[in-house]
Amino acid sequence: MPDYVPIEEAKRMSGLRLVLTALPGPPWTEAAKAVFHVKRIPYVPVAQRPLVTNQALEEWTGHSNAPIALYDDERARAGWADILFLAERLAPEPALIPVDPQDRVRCFGLAHEICGEDGFGWNRRHLMVRDGLDPAGSGAVSREVADYLGRRYGYGEAAAARAPRRIAEILRVLSAELRAQRGHGRRFLVGEALSAVDLYWAAFASLVEPLPPDLCAMPDWLRHVYTITDASLRAAVDPALLEHRDRIYRDHLELPIDA
Repeated sequence: MPDYVPIEEAKRMSGLRLVLTALPGPPWTEAAKAVFHVKRIPYVPVAQRPLVTNQALEEWTGHSNAPIALYDDERARAGWADILFLAERLAPEPALIPVDPQDRVRCFGLAHEICGEDGFGWNRRHLMVRDGLDPAGSGAVSREVADYLGRRYGYGEAAAARAPRRIAEILRVLSAELRAQRGHGRRFLVGEALSAVDLYWAAFASLVEPLPPDLCAMPDWLRHVYTITDASLRAAVDPALLEHRDRIYRDHLELPIDA
C-alpha cells in the first residue's frame, strides 16, 4: 500500500501530489497512476476515502473526488485530460499524446469515450447505481452508496435505460479500432506507439472484468460490482479488448495493482 501523506502535510509540500482513491482498482485513479508511472514522474500520494465527504480535501483542492493532481502552487487538476496535459508538460517523453494530428484527434476522441462524461465509465456507474436502487438487485452496492453516487453523477431512470446501449456502442468502437490497428500490424489502439488511450482502456477494462485477485486485490464486493454479468452486454465485449488490457499491464504498468 502506498505511504499516503495526510492532507495537512501534503498542503505544505511542493512538487507533485496526487490524490488517489484508497482502494485497488477504481478506474479513474488507476488511469492517472498509469500516466505518471509510464512517464516515471514521482509523486506524493494523498488518500481520498471513497464515498466520504472530506471537507479538508475539498477546501484544499475544490474537489472531493479522485484523482486530483496538484503541482507546486498551480491549480488543482481533477479531469483526466487536465492531468494528462500536466504529465506531458512535466515529462514530455515518452509522449502519450500522439504528434500526428489525426492520431491525436483519434486519441482524445477515444479517451473521452472511455473516461469522459457519458462515456464508458460514466455509464457503467449508472448501471451500478441502478442495481443498488433496485430492491431485487444483487445488494452488492448498498442503497446508501447508490443514492450518494446517483446524486453526484446525475443518475436517473432515463440515464440508466440508455446506459447499456452506450456501453455496447463504445465497446464496439474500441474493438473496431483495435482490430483495424492489428490489421496494419500495429499493437496499440492509436498510431504506432503507446498512447494515453491504451492506458485508459487498461484501467477502465476493470469495469468489464477486473484483473484476477493475485494481480488486483480489490474487495470481493467491488469485484462483483465491476464485473459485467448481463449476457447482452457481455456479448459486446470483444475478448481482444481484455487481451489488450492484459498486455498493456504486463508490458508497461505495475503489477500487482496496489491501493
